[in-house]
Amino acid sequence: MSQTVDRALSILPLLAEGPADLGQVADRLGVHKSTALRLLRTLHEHGLVFRQSDQRYRLGARLFALAQEAVENLDVREIAHPHLLALNEKCGHTVHLAVYEEQEVLYIDKVESRYPVRMYSRIGKPVALTVAAVAKLLLSDFPEAERRALAEKLDYPAYTSRSTPNAAAFLKELAQVREQGWATDLGGHEESINCVGAPIRGADGRVVAAMSVSAPNVVVTAEELLRLLPLVRRTAEAISREYSGHAPEK
Repeated sequence: MSQTVDRALSILPLLAEGPADLGQVADRLGVHKSTALRLLRTLHEHGLVFRQSDQRYRLGARLFALAQEAVENLDVREIAHPHLLALNEKCGHTVHLAVYEEQEVLYIDKVESRYPVRMYSRIGKPVALTVAAVAKLLLSDFPEAERRALAEKLDYPAYTSRSTPNAAAFLKELAQVREQGWATDLGGHEESINCVGAPIRGADGRVVAAMSVSAPNVVVTAEELLRLLPLVRRTAEAISREYSGHAPEK
């Protein structure tokens, strides 16, 4: 990267801390004021910084617009899919990706198990909010007041003897999921199906999607499935890094 471009880009994180005058920018960059002014003028022409009436500079509206446009155009499914395929290759079980939309949690991607006994689930289908691991991960990220309001208006079907029975139990489980950073569904929706999942986070740390590995207990026991949790979490973390634009771990 050229020195000029490097210096110009170094101004942006400085101004993210708050408005700064010409002298502060020059001092941070270690350059003469005339050099700093030239860089600031270039950024100002592109709308990336704005000069206030007090002659201090702050980040410009164009920068926020670009960031918002980039976020809106991110396709978490497109980013996640190669990782889901790789996870499926390693474990052989069904892998799901889900998001929260319009008060529902929906599957937006699925990689089928290599085993003959498969799950009945499909892309676009809503999941059972009170028992599904992906739903717990997405809902646990809500602010406490929103979690409580949602929990109190949900129905709690007894799909199996292990289903979440009421709002109090659901809120307790969401708090645990929020704390530990992963979730399970061990026979809560179907007695014979177990699931373990992990969250996918955006640059702000909020949960934008959730992924899971599911398998029938005739193929693998719940205990054996839980041993895949580190792999599932590493996969979710890799997707999160790519989605949020962070450099991959080496």
